[in-house]
Amino acid sequence: MTIEWLLAVTGFCFVTCFTPGPNNTMLMASGLNFGMRQTLPHLFGVSIGFAAMVFAVGFGIAGIFKTWPALYTALKIVSIIYLLWLAWRIARAGEVKADGAAGRPLTFLEAAAFQWVNPKAWIMAVGISAPYLVAGQFWTSLGVVTLVFLIAGLCLSSTWALGGTGIRRLISNPVRVRVINVVLALLLVASLWPIASELVRDVGWLTSDFAHKVAPSA
Repeated sequence: MTIEWLLAVTGFCFVTCFTPGPNNTMLMASGLNFGMRQTLPHLFGVSIGFAAMVFAVGFGIAGIFKTWPALYTALKIVSIIYLLWLAWRIARAGEVKADGAAGRPLTFLEAAAFQWVNPKAWIMAVGISAPYLVAGQFWTSLGVVTLVFLIAGLCLSSTWALGGTGIRRLISNPVRVRVINVVLALLLVASLWPIASELVRDVGWLTSDFAHKVAPSA
């Protein structure tokens, strides 16, 4: 491992963790609706949960999906359904229910568990494990990569939560807050487009493969 290698890993982390995605969109929405203090468990859940995921993927869990592609397809379906539910939840954030109860931010465990159904998180984890793990120093490089994503990811994702908190301080009109929530929910739905289009291809491939297997031989 060299300084150039570390800079490359850090650069990959910066680009992937700071760009828009389900995690950052949800953190901004949480900062907007609940403030920074209540968003901290969500923020730590994202950072620690994703770092654990990077370690698990580097350890070899991604090989399961190569062995059973249908399992990965099922994960994509679950991801889309869950993210659509979260988008609906964000769109309704701040709305007082009939019994007077308000919404709540994600807990630490909910945010950490969400990483395993987050399509962008899977792409990032697989993307970092293949080119940046050093064969002769596998465990050391895996530990460093995991630590970089834990520390840098926490710092970068926190800017999104702080951004939502800043908007919260500037906007007190409930209608405007609702509009921003709807926009964030739509952005979350839009982030599903790559995984949804990939799912369509996967389902088409699985269907054609199944039809080929059951078709009677000529």
